Formats: sequence, C-alpha cells, structure tokens
Amino acid sequence: MNSIIQNMENNHFRIANLDITIRFADTSVNNMTLLPSFIPFRMEETAEPLFTLTVDDATRPVKQKSLLKDFDTGNGHTLVYKLHEGGYQYIIRDVNDSNCCLLICNEDFSNCRCALNGDWCMRTFGLNNALMLVFAFAGAAKGALLVHASTIMKGDYGYPFIAESGTGKSTHTSLWLKHIDDCSLMNDDNPVIRIEDGTPYIYGSPWSGKTPCYRNVRSLLGAVTRIERAPQNSIEKLPAVQAFASVLPACSSMMWDSYIYDHLCNAVTRIVETTPVYTLHCLPDKEAALICHKTIAR
Repeated sequence: MNSIIQNMENNHFRIANLDITIRFADTSVNNMTLLPSFIPFRMEETAEPLFTLTVDDATRPVKQKSLLKDFDTGNGHTLVYKLHEGGYQYIIRDVNDSNCCLLICNEDFSNCRCALNGDWCMRTFGLNNALMLVFAFAGAAKGALLVHASTIMKGDYGYPFIAESGTGKSTHTSLWLKHIDDCSLMNDDNPVIRIEDGTPYIYGSPWSGKTPCYRNVRSLLGAVTRIERAPQNSIEKLPAVQAFASVLPACSSMMWDSYIYDHLCNAVTRIVETTPVYTLHCLPDKEAALICHKTIAR
C-alpha cells in the first residue's frame, strides 16, 4: 500500500488559506488537465492538509450504507449515503443523469477517495463537484463557508451578492463593473467566506460557475446583499434574525450532519454580528448598481 501511495502524483493547493492535497493514482487517465482552475492556487508542498483526496478509478462503492438524500445541484444531482462504518458516500451525476464520480469520505472529510467515469467533460465535472463538496464540509470546522454568490472587489473589501439561481447575481455584478469605478470581479459563483480571529474575510476560489474567474485573492467582507427582482429599486438593511435566515441558505452544508451544521451556523452568526446584510429589490439597470454601491460600500 505504501509503495502505491509513493507512486501517486501529489498536488498541493491553498484555498482560503487552507491547504489541500489531491493525489492521482493513474495520471494517464486522471491528472491536472481535469483541474485547470486550480493552477492559481497551487503550492509546492503542504505540511498538514485540511483534506487529502485520492483519485483512483479502482475505488469501489461501499455496500453497507443508507440513502440519506438525493439533491438537485442545478446542473445534475447527487446521491448521499451514510456509511454504516462511519463517513459518507456520494454518487455525482450530471445533467444527463450519467454517473460521473463515486466519492467516499471519512467522518471529518480529512481523507477521501474517488473514482471518475466517462469522457473528459464528465470527469472534470465529477472531480470539481467532489472537491467542492469535500472543501465545504471539511472547511466548516475551520470557519470556512463555500457560498453561492457573485462577488465584487472594491478597495479593501469584497461584496458577495446572493440569490436564487437565475435571479440576477451575475447581471448585478456586471452593472457594478460597468458603472462603478475601481471594481473587479473576485468570483462569479462560489467564493469562500472564512472567519479568521473573529473577522470575516472573503476569498476567490477555483469554482466560478460558467464565468472563468479563478483568482487567488482575499478581501475583508464588506457586506452581504441578497438580490430580489422588483418593479423598482430599493435597498434595506436586515435585522439580525432576518440576516441570518438570508445568508444561511446560500452556504453549502449538510443539515443532517449536526457537527458540520453547528459549525456552519456559528460562522453565519459571526458574519451577522460583524457584517451588514441587505436585501436589494431591483431592476437589472444602472440605477440599481448606483443605489446599492452608495448604501453598502465602505
């Protein structure tokens, strides 16, 4: 077993100041060409990774398991199983309902392995989704939240915009880029918010949806804003309870795992305690961006 591990290709990365290791057992089939978005996050070495994911197509499913959930990811769906011996097993399927990835994780997600299936597109889809899952669940205990948001950087701050899929997050950030000076796009789909020494920061990540924006950058978290379509533009700051209820659904988590979910709730609570949370009722126009910027920018 040790000789097999030594022959594996080890790749190290740092995301939101957390180190991870990805191992490929057979680089003729699976290798870093599947993960071009990870290149800006590469490290030469790491001492103690948050998790290690071994990509080995010889991995076989565990028989002793119970189905917990089948959830829609927006571009496919994922089956979640609880292993009787502890840990989880996932089957990641694409929009065509094809099995792209088998993922098996221990209880704290520190040690995971996966088998990929299909052509390059299926394999890169399966591996990226597996890494997103593992990072979100392993990172919870470190105060790291993978958030479904489109995020603008301006000055020392990052401003994530959250909403239901198709509501207009990317449209709104594009209006900031067009009409607000000195802005840049940090990430268009899955930035990471991390609590460090009690302070929330927001990071770019290797996961940015359909927009190739993979920036290894960090900013202070300036505000969180939920986008809601409306016939006219207005913005309101939310009280603590409503702010918590607004931010929580945007974070990747497993509500059925109390350990992970408790850490997630603690991090969201800290965000609400330190960071203003708004709802922007808006049209997809210049005025919406100007009103929002005037209200939330620090």
